[in-house]
Amino acid sequence: MGRLQMFIIALTLGLNAMDGIDVLSISLAAPDIAKLWNLSEFLIGVTMVMELVGMGIGSLLLGWVADTVGRRKTMFWCMAMMAVGMFMATTSDNVYQLWVWRILTGLGIGGLLSAITAITAEFSNLKNRALCIFIMGIGYPIGGVFGSQISGHLLASYGDWRLIFYFGAALTVLFIPLFHFVIPESVHWLVRKQPDGALDKVNTILKRIGHNPVAALPEISPEARKKSIGDLFAPGLLRITIIIAVAYFLQIFTYYFILKWVPKVVVNMGFTSPEGASMLMYANIGGALGGMCLGLLSRRLEVKKLTIAVLVLSGVFITILGLTPADLTYFAFLVALCGFFGNAGILGLYALFPAAFPTHVRASGTGFVLSVGRLGAGLSPPFVGYLFDRGLILPRVTLLISIGTFVGAGVLSFLKLRKTVE
Repeated sequence: MGRLQMFIIALTLGLNAMDGIDVLSISLAAPDIAKLWNLSEFLIGVTMVMELVGMGIGSLLLGWVADTVGRRKTMFWCMAMMAVGMFMATTSDNVYQLWVWRILTGLGIGGLLSAITAITAEFSNLKNRALCIFIMGIGYPIGGVFGSQISGHLLASYGDWRLIFYFGAALTVLFIPLFHFVIPESVHWLVRKQPDGALDKVNTILKRIGHNPVAALPEISPEARKKSIGDLFAPGLLRITIIIAVAYFLQIFTYYFILKWVPKVVVNMGFTSPEGASMLMYANIGGALGGMCLGLLSRRLEVKKLTIAVLVLSGVFITILGLTPADLTYFAFLVALCGFFGNAGILGLYALFPAAFPTHVRASGTGFVLSVGRLGAGLSPPFVGYLFDRGLILPRVTLLISIGTFVGAGVLSFLKLRKTVE
C-alpha cells in the first residue's frame, strides 16, 4: 500500500470519528433541550433516536446511490447534509423542527458510513483489508471519547447546548475540502461501471497511489452490466445477506444496552449522573482498543472465526456485568470489557462486508445491513426499559440481552463467503 492509500484510510477513520461526534451530540444536549422546551421523558427519548431513523434510511438508499453514481459524489453530499443538519438544529424553535434536522443529519451519517466502508475496502490491499476496516471502524468510539470531552467543556464553560451542534457542523465543513482534494473515486467502481473516460481516470488514480497504469479495462458483459441492488436478494447472495444482517442486528441490539442504559443503571445503583455518564467514556475506550486488537489479529487469523469468538465473549461479559456489585471501579472495568468485545464484534462484521458483497452491490449491501442494525439500535433501549418496568432485576436483564450475541455467533457460523474478492 502506498502513502496515499494509507492516508485515505486515516481520513476514513477521521470521517467515522466525526460520525461518532455527531451522533453523541444529541445525548449531551438532551438535558438542556428538555429544560428549554419542558419536554417529557418520552419526547426526549424520541428525539434521541431521530438520527437513527435517518441513518437507517440513509444507509439503505444512499448505499444504493453510492453503487450507482459513485462513492465520491455520494460522500460529498452526505457530508453536506450532515453539516446543514447540525447547523440548522441550532435554529429550531421547537422539538418537532429539531426532529427534522436530526433526521437529515442521520441521512448523511447513514450514507457516509455505507460509502466509507466501501472506500476503505477498495483502497486497501487484500492482505491489510480487514485491518484497514478495523482502523476505520475505531474512529467512531474515538470520536465519542474526544467529542464528549470537548462538548462537555463547551457546556461547562458557556452553558449553551447549541455550541455542541456548531462544533459538529464546523468539523464536518472542515472535512469537506480535505476529502475533496485527497480521496479520488474508487478504482473498483470505475472498472465496474466504466463511465466515459474511465480508463484515463483509472490510470490517473493508479499513478497517484503509486501503481503502474493499465492498457485497457476488462470487458464487462451485458449480463454483468444489468446487475443491480436486487442481486442482494437473488439466490447467489440472499443467504449471505440474511446471515450477515441477522448477526449484525443481534449484536447491535445487544451493544446498545451498553451505550444507552449503562449510565442509568449506574445511577440506579446510587451513584451520581456524572459518574453514570463517565461509563460511556470507558465503553468507548474499550471499543477503540477492541477494534484495534482484533484488526491486528485479523492479519494472521481468519476474520470470520475471530468475529464469532468475539461475539461469544461479548455476551459472556454483558452477563457478568449484571452480576457486578455496586463497586464503581469494578463496574467501569467490566463496562470497558463489554465495549472492547462488543465493538470488536461489530467491526468484525464490518470486515466481512467486502468479502460478502461484490463491487456492484458493496455499498448497497453494507447499507442494507447497517439499516437493519439501526432498527436493532432503535428497538434495544425501549425493550430493556420494558424488561425493567416488568420488574426484572439487572442480572436477568443482562442475561436476556446477551442471548442476542450468542445467537448471532451461531448464525454467523453458517456463513460461507465467496472464494474470490472483487
